[in-house]
Amino acid sequence: MTRHKDDERRAAALSYKQGYYAPVVVARGKGVMAEAIIACAREAGVYVHESPELVQLLMQVDTDQYIPPELYRAVAEIMVWLFAMEHDYV
Repeated sequence: MTRHKDDERRAAALSYKQGYYAPVVVARGKGVMAEAIIACAREAGVYVHESPELVQLLMQVDTDQYIPPELYRAVAEIMVWLFAMEHDYV
């Protein structure tokens, strides 16, 4: 999630399942939609990461599409960190 220069909140949600070759953008939006995405994530116990640069790039990916290869490293680093947190490796 992030706040854009016009101060409108933006958010993108990713999903990764075994068998996928890359994470998929499952939701993205700004303003009220971004707030709803963030609220749903928190309610479900999903980690909400704040990265304005990454959100800006994810907003360009269509919903239900794999992230582009250019974003693999950035997203992988977040996923590795989350895995470590969930399994008390940190």
